[in-house]
Amino acid sequence: MTARPSGEARPVTPDPTRAGGAAVDALLDPGFLEAAVQRPMADVRRLRRQAEQEEVNLSYTRRLLQGRLDIVRRELQRRAEHDGRSLVDLLPEILAEKGRGPAHGLGRHQTVQPAAPEEYESWVNSLTPGVDLSAVPELSDADLEQAARALAAAEGSLSERRRGVQQVMDGLAAELGRRYRNGEADVAALLADEGR
Repeated sequence: MTARPSGEARPVTPDPTRAGGAAVDALLDPGFLEAAVQRPMADVRRLRRQAEQEEVNLSYTRRLLQGRLDIVRRELQRRAEHDGRSLVDLLPEILAEKGRGPAHGLGRHQTVQPAAPEEYESWVNSLTPGVDLSAVPELSDADLEQAARALAAAEGSLSERRRGVQQVMDGLAAELGRRYRNGEADVAALLADEGR
């Protein structure tokens, strides 16, 4: 890897506040939920599925981002502690620590898969331009610290957007539940719609 000359400007990072892009922006629009619950049953169900897909996409992206952040932080810690082990040696430990951590989800059963994993990986990679995270041990401390800051900031914003999408999902599910309880939903139409 070639070293960047000191003082050379880095490319501008993408706006990390827009994880999920325009599709998530639309769901998080302040008037979205209010307008959605006024729509016909089929539309509310479709919007609920759309919100679920975007939540899954964001969750997948968040896992990618957190994995990179964990590795970068552990490498910085390894260097600070003058740990003689290599980062590769530490990977099982990093993964085990992640597995022992508290669950941050809301216990939701996911029925869909991420729509375009390569796009989310590309977005995460673009958060650290000029810093090749596939070669973490070769990076300078400054590059690692800059990458850690960028990834942490993006993770915070992404998590906030994900919580917003979850609230929209809950609002749409509550509206569907209300309609069923009040007899406004046609179960036969629902089953026919499910079979399509």
